Amino acid sequence: MVNIGYHSAKFQGKIHRFVYTKAINNIVNFPLTPEKKANINVYAFSCERDLAIQVANIRSFIRYVGIPNKFIVISDGSYSSSSRNILRQINGCVDVIEWQDLVIGDIPKPISNYVVDYPHRAIMAFWRRLAVLTSISIDKPTIYTDADILFFPGAKEIVNLCDSNDSYSWYLPDCLPSLDERIILHDHEKFNPVNAGFFIVKQQINWEEPLERVAQLVDEPVYFTEQTVVHLAMHNNQAKPLDKTKFILSVDDQFQYLENFDKRKIALRHYVNDVRHKFWLSLGISGSI
Repeated sequence: MVNIGYHSAKFQGKIHRFVYTKAINNIVNFPLTPEKKANINVYAFSCERDLAIQVANIRSFIRYVGIPNKFIVISDGSYSSSSRNILRQINGCVDVIEWQDLVIGDIPKPISNYVVDYPHRAIMAFWRRLAVLTSISIDKPTIYTDADILFFPGAKEIVNLCDSNDSYSWYLPDCLPSLDERIILHDHEKFNPVNAGFFIVKQQINWEEPLERVAQLVDEPVYFTEQTVVHLAMHNNQAKPLDKTKFILSVDDQFQYLENFDKRKIALRHYVNDVRHKFWLSLGISGSI
């Protein structure tokens, strides 16, 4: 039997993305209210193909979290000058910087093995992202967000976490373990899987131990090797899981027309590939247009 709801949602998502992309020059100039400041630094990693998704991500963040000190879009190297200008038009806090220009000092091994001329482009992009994340200096609450995340009215919880007096880091729980088990040395390390698409840090993260495992145990990285490095680093630094009822990563509603979540109450949803079409159907609700 044909799942009419699922296929209708996929089709509508394609239409919404097409219209949004065509109107992108106008959308970036739509006012965002209410305007409020947030003492947060934000980083995202994306590419030319993701321009429209990145615009929606930034606009929803500003709408529901606030205007951060800076929102740095880390370019994988593919953003054109016109696309960089489009992103900067959203707000004065936004800038687009090439990934290598954000790396401080030499890129450590094994990251340096995978960031230039690596044959698998998606894997190379992940390691370019990690090269930046391991290099960023944390002097205030700092957020990393993938571009395929939308923020919603419950995102005031993000401000509360960033403004609290503790020094905890917070990670987005994954819906399923997506790990490279070659660098998982003990069964307990598989528990509480981390998704690398969103996290909050307030102090420097020590990346050394998981990177040493990669150097010693991995000949060639697979799709989830980089995420496993983030998973191990977060747990080694006693990071805490974000509330799964407010910070959503789920594919349970993949084959439904509607989403399972009340967007008036959640902080964000990570629209991973299986539910990417729902990202576009949610734009009006999220206030990103």
